[in-house]
Order: sequence, then structure tokens, then C-alpha cells
Amino acid sequence: MDQPTMFEPFEVTTDVHVLPAYFPVPHFGLVPVNAFVLKTDEPVLVDTGLVYHTDEFIDKLATIVDLRDLRWLWLSHCDPDHIGSLQRVLAEAPNLRVITSFIGTGRMSLSQPPPMDRIHWLNPGQSIHVGDRSLLAVRPPTYDSPETTGFYDASSEVFFSADSFGAVLNEPIMNAADIDFEALSEGLVRWTKLDSPWLHLVDGHAFQATLNGIRDLSPRLILSSHLPPARDMTEALLECLATVPAGEPFVSPDQQALEAMLGEMAGH
Repeated sequence: MDQPTMFEPFEVTTDVHVLPAYFPVPHFGLVPVNAFVLKTDEPVLVDTGLVYHTDEFIDKLATIVDLRDLRWLWLSHCDPDHIGSLQRVLAEAPNLRVITSFIGTGRMSLSQPPPMDRIHWLNPGQSIHVGDRSLLAVRPPTYDSPETTGFYDASSEVFFSADSFGAVLNEPIMNAADIDFEALSEGLVRWTKLDSPWLHLVDGHAFQATLNGIRDLSPRLILSSHLPPARDMTEALLECLATVPAGEPFVSPDQQALEAMLGEMAGH
């Protein structure tokens, strides 16, 4: 796979649909880039995918929910792979409001200023009612942006974890349980070191307390922006994350590596 590729949406529970895509990272593998639709009385879109796929994203989203019925957009954070189709979604879903934070609004305003009358600020620990249920805002255990906020839906026992629990994979897969666990663990640790390098500065016991907060929620299903849906794998994934602070930090490729990569590309 040489280009970012979007796949067909699929239902992971009766309440939740996944809009999956994969982004290739040369010499590392593939990174899933997922958005989600939570089908409540007031439907919730979680993130808006890659800008490469905006037309395709809107078309596929419309097969899941009438865009006029969308009431909420939960922006886990404002990195480009999460707000790629933001402006199109705002334009085509006129009744939608964006759930974000003070910091998230500030970051968006640097490039894609949102209409302030369509913003709803929510902080970790607070809840929002979306028709037939309430969603609890949760700070994920790992993240790369200060505004990052996931949420727990007690009705479906699903934790939407933003970048946390992401993994670098070798091939597109739509179910985390179908990945060899050793490969999954390696990919998860690699992604976490890359995405949250600050973890190596964190006391292991303090980080374990953060992981216990997720453990106490007891989600049956973890939906990460960067991992295929992971059902009944919470404990195993938490144990993988627990190993990161004491591990060797990720070291980025340098100029020599870039030159070698460019040479390989020219050879092809």
C-alpha cells in the first residue's frame, strides 16, 4: 500500500460503526486511522478522518447516517488525521455541534476557525447527554496533544480512546483479535513510544494508577483511532502499555536514513 486508503465502513456493535482507513509509513508499516459513528438518539461522529479522503469520507458517512440527523462531532483532538474533513462535515451537517475544549478550539483556530456558536466545551470528568445516554469524557492514558479527550459509553461498554492503544501494523486488519498478539504488542509499544515520548519521564507507579482508571471502567470494547476494534482485550492492552515507561525510547531516523530511503525510492 503506497497511498492512504479508506475501506468500507462496518458495524462493530449495534450502536457503533467504524470508518476505517490506513496510512502507510515507509519502513515502519501501516497506521490505522479510524473515525466512528455512535448511533444514539442524537447521533455522534467521532473525528473526521484524513483530508485525502474528504469526498469519500462524506459519501461513506452518508451510508451510515443522514448528515442532517448528525447532532454531535466529538473531536478527540485536533491533529490533521482527526480533522481532515471537518469543514465539509460542518457544511453538510447543519444541525451538528462540535464537542471539544478551550485548548482544542484554540488549536483549530490557527488553521480552521470553527463557528463558535456550534462549539460545546467539555473537560475530562464531565459528561454530555446525547439523547438516550450520557457520555463520560475521559483523558486517555497516552496522547500527543494537550486537548486530547476520549469518552466512555456505559450503555455499550465502549471506550473511545483517541490515539491511545494505537499500533503500527503490517497489513490492513479490521479486528484486533485477528492479529498475532506478539506482533500486536510490538506494534502497540512502537506506536506508543513514538506518539507519547513523554512516557519515559513518567514514574511507573503513577502511570499504573492512570491505567487503573481505565481498568476500573471495565470497557468490553476499546475503539482507538489507530487500532482495529479490540473486543475483550482491555487487560492485555493495558499490560502492554504498562511496559512503555521503562523501555528504550524511540529514536527517529536521521538524515543518513533519509538519504538511504530516497536512494531506494530512486532505484524503483
